[in-house]
Amino acid sequence: MKVIFDIQHLYYLPQYLPVIDALKQHKTDIELVAYKTDDNDLNRIVENALNDTQLTYKIVGNWQDALAHYLAQKADWIVFGNAVSDLEQLHSVSKTVLMQHGVGPKSCYYDVSKNPTTVRFVEGEKRRANLQAMFPNGNFVDSGYAKLDPAINRTSLKLSLSALGLDENKPTILYAPTFYPSSIELFSANFANDFADYNIILKPHFFSLTKPRYTKQKAILESWAASENVYLAGVDEYNLLEFMAISDVMLSDASSAIFEFAALDKPVIWCDFYKLRWGYRGIFSFRFKKRIDESITVFHELCDRAASYQALSEVVANAVKNPQIKQSIRKQICDEYVGKLDGKSAERICDYLISH
Repeated sequence: MKVIFDIQHLYYLPQYLPVIDALKQHKTDIELVAYKTDDNDLNRIVENALNDTQLTYKIVGNWQDALAHYLAQKADWIVFGNAVSDLEQLHSVSKTVLMQHGVGPKSCYYDVSKNPTTVRFVEGEKRRANLQAMFPNGNFVDSGYAKLDPAINRTSLKLSLSALGLDENKPTILYAPTFYPSSIELFSANFANDFADYNIILKPHFFSLTKPRYTKQKAILESWAASENVYLAGVDEYNLLEFMAISDVMLSDASSAIFEFAALDKPVIWCDFYKLRWGYRGIFSFRFKKRIDESITVFHELCDRAASYQALSEVVANAVKNPQIKQSIRKQICDEYVGKLDGKSAERICDYLISH
């Protein structure tokens, strides 16, 4: 059996790796396909990451190049982390998989199933039922979220605070904002000093560090990183899970990472304040509501909420001191939105691909 994994962006890779490891046990022929960008430094980072997997890989120029390659290879399965076009052509030679790269509240979680792949693996029975009702002809299988398997099974996680130059005796904050809508611009320039009693790990979205549109975000992050209690993860450190494992509390905004960290039974603080573009404010606020679907209301239950940067200090201190307060609600919500947390999601996906 041959399986190809389409890596539209490098941060899709952590979702694939546990499944790849499971497939290796069955001597599967595995290939990775990534995309060249206009950024030569980023291209080198991507190539290094692919080399580290010790798997066969190919770097293509664009989707049309990838499509031509897939049609020629005629693999049994092609795995995608996002929606793609030309599925009818692909299905003439291969079956296709969607493993959505995030589990968060953005409406795109649902929208990507408008053009159905052969199978879409989803996280939890509630999400599966919602998708099945929206797309009755789709094939949705509740597998759980494979990306979390290494953390649940305590495998392949090697980072330590000391290795990052941080203090092992301090509690650690992981700040993992998304690129839009983001809270980064509304944090204080004195963030590092305001939280000097904590280690701070900055793990922004891939786009915040790579897209020209978000250069202001990158500049803010780099200014905080000048402080000795702060570590800014580079573009090449693409696996957020590594940083989750060594952190005590996470700050985020509209990121699916909120569900991931809560699934590890750790407290999450929802930064419910965002820098919105003019086209998302006032009479255009409906655009913001459309981008963030109604399931964001679950954050009110799952997280400790900070309505402003000024509120963060007290909320963080309380979460670090009392991490167990929302333990039961974390379990209940993660059962619905992340699915089975038994460390066997990748095995279920692997078994499905082999048996079909």
